[in-house]
Amino acid sequence: MTTKLNEYNQKRNFERTLEPEGKTEDSEESLRFVIQHHMARKEHYDFRLEWNEVLLSWAVPKGPSFDTHDKRLAVQVEDHPLEYRNFEGTIPKGEYGGGVVMLWDEGFWEPQGNVEEGLREGMLKFVLKGKRLKGKWALVRLKAKASEAKDNWLLLKEKDEYVKNTDGISEFITSIRTGRTMKEIEEGEEEKIMRNPFHMVDAQLAKLVNTVPEGEDWLYELKYDGYRIIAFVEGNSVRLITRNGNDYMRRFHDVATSLIDLAAGRAMVLDGEMVVTDPSGKTDFQALQNYMKNPKGQNLTYIVFDLLALNGADLRGQPLIHRKEMLEALMKDAPKNLYYSRYVRGNGKESFAVACASDMEGIVGKKADSIYSGTRNGDWIKLKCDKRQEFVIGGYTLSDKKVWGISSLLLGVYEGEELVFAGRAGTGLSESDMKTLEEKFENIKRMAPVFKTAPSPKSNEKITWLEPKLVAEIKFAEWTKDNLLRQASFKGIRTDKDPMDIKREKPEEEIQSQSSEKEVEKPMGVNANSIIIEGIKISNPDKVMFDDPVITKLDVVQYYEKVSELMLPYVSHRVLSIVRCPKGVSQTCFYKKHPGAGSKGIITIPITTSSGETEDYFYIENISGLISEVQMGTLEFHTWGSRIDELEKPDVMVFDLDPDEGMDLSQVRQGVLDVRSILNELCLNSYLKTSGGKGYHVVVPLKPVVNWNVFNDFARRVAEVMEKKWPDRYTSNVRKAKRTDKIFIDWIRNGRGATSVAPYSVRARKGARVSMPIAWEELDTVAPDGITMADALLRLNGKDPWKDFFQNNQMLK
Repeated sequence: MTTKLNEYNQKRNFERTLEPEGKTEDSEESLRFVIQHHMARKEHYDFRLEWNEVLLSWAVPKGPSFDTHDKRLAVQVEDHPLEYRNFEGTIPKGEYGGGVVMLWDEGFWEPQGNVEEGLREGMLKFVLKGKRLKGKWALVRLKAKASEAKDNWLLLKEKDEYVKNTDGISEFITSIRTGRTMKEIEEGEEEKIMRNPFHMVDAQLAKLVNTVPEGEDWLYELKYDGYRIIAFVEGNSVRLITRNGNDYMRRFHDVATSLIDLAAGRAMVLDGEMVVTDPSGKTDFQALQNYMKNPKGQNLTYIVFDLLALNGADLRGQPLIHRKEMLEALMKDAPKNLYYSRYVRGNGKESFAVACASDMEGIVGKKADSIYSGTRNGDWIKLKCDKRQEFVIGGYTLSDKKVWGISSLLLGVYEGEELVFAGRAGTGLSESDMKTLEEKFENIKRMAPVFKTAPSPKSNEKITWLEPKLVAEIKFAEWTKDNLLRQASFKGIRTDKDPMDIKREKPEEEIQSQSSEKEVEKPMGVNANSIIIEGIKISNPDKVMFDDPVITKLDVVQYYEKVSELMLPYVSHRVLSIVRCPKGVSQTCFYKKHPGAGSKGIITIPITTSSGETEDYFYIENISGLISEVQMGTLEFHTWGSRIDELEKPDVMVFDLDPDEGMDLSQVRQGVLDVRSILNELCLNSYLKTSGGKGYHVVVPLKPVVNWNVFNDFARRVAEVMEKKWPDRYTSNVRKAKRTDKIFIDWIRNGRGATSVAPYSVRARKGARVSMPIAWEELDTVAPDGITMADALLRLNGKDPWKDFFQNNQMLK
């Protein structure tokens, strides 16, 4: 935490107030602003501008005014954390700023000049792009008096099309985020914003074909050259989600603002393409690339072609023709940067001919009665006028004729998890493109090629190999017999695509001709370099996940398959966080708590966070979900302490004993017994498992009757009792400095959103240790990291020490 937020933190007791604790964060491209109506000791409006990882803040007693004659006093106060822009609620009386806080307006701001200089000189000009406040504004600092501890400024409206002869703010008495009045916020009433029925969706994808289907059962639209975007609109909130799950709302906030205007309070989910058009109306991908670098003077348009939800109703199961009719009516008076994608029914050959004659990219055909399944099932098809697709950049060359720059890009596509060389692109690279690419390449250079079979350098060139992080759109003439590109030309970088999703596109007719028999999935079978287990295709089963001993991906999958019957009661229907190691534990692993692209048996659930925002989490129901996760490289499974049907009422409490480095194991075992003795005094039965690390876990099954605050407070008090009873042995303080020669009784895992490793989960550490349920009698014979995968499988034939775990749910005392 930097010193910027020291004053903010010192004024607040975060044990009593729900305001966020101050921690600086990295901001993205666009700068946010927020205005919070604050009914404290004196009513005022808090005006906050994002800058340098914090919110610069001013208290405006009378609020902003659209009248240029009004000079509103703005008292500069301490900087606030960025997360404060989400705070709406009641600050307890007696606390600093005690009273009701409403999110009155929010949006983005653009500085008009040098911000640091403006703050220093006392003249800051800017443009606001909010829902309620728009246009040009200025903050002007008054000359300070000796008696004044704070800087006093004036907030002024500058002349533009938004000027009014009144203050223009009196009519707005509800929250921009939740639709509540001050009184309703104070009384804790539910938010009034309509919500969408789902918060994540896989895009419906089109299969590449060479021939146009006949008949009136097909609708044909132009194929647009831009970024596929699914827009989620709720109240004043918009998310613009790309194919690889990124939110581009900040990059395209003008479109986001128009979507809010279009929605007019309704909730909706739209599917479309974000494009930039040239003067003739054609979509221009290179112009979109230029917009991403400099969003000025470009005709950015969101072309909408499907309506997936409206006013809380899920429309994906309705026929496409009905969704299109509803969408057309919805967009009748849409803002100019939103465009409805029209269609032609039947006449596919004629539509394709016209598209190509007009130098368009091609057409997309869609079955009129098709539902929106979020798959590539043939209900949507695409025909391209020229050959182009995305490729992964695995390196670049520089010939001896150039001093700097790029001579050609080395391109690849994925076959399974291997990157296969597909050829070079040496044209289409402008000087500006080269400079941009060189900047992107700087941090992803590597010594060895990533390609399965790397191309050899020519005699007059040098090759620089790259991590496969970037995706390029390439136009080409054809594929050679050697499966290499001819006449490949660079068109731009695709930041909306995941490199691992890039495969060679083959027309449906070609795919069918290559395989005369359709593959049939079996419960378990072998197909080339893949295996099918529980209906899940396991790619690269021989990939080494652990080096010592050598354990392959197939070994891990089969382990989870065998323990699934015992493990699933502890992990199914619980929110998960996982540790994924796609290249094994010797390479980079990462922690993941939000869902990615949909997979069999993995279910998304929207959850409201402590900041009031809704985020998507996920859970599994059965063995298919378990195996799907392992197929994607997951090794560790961590769970919430509650089930999804009782999300706010936890039923599993975990005490993790975390000893200081080098502590004798006998001391750790005594700690386990001491935890158990405290729980026994409270008439609570507990269960024991190894952590797979250096400590044990003591686990208590409970009836789901109390909320998270009560649950977490109880766990904390147990740890504090141990600390007071044996102060030389235990600490309840998470700081390592307080842990010298002691065991930290980790009670923090019992808070809302916290997780602990699941029973039977493998740990992503050397040796493939397992967090294993054991009997209390085994405490002195089984070390915390004493059970490997192989040991765990051998134990499956013995007695289950946790057999009655869920039959022994107890009431919290």
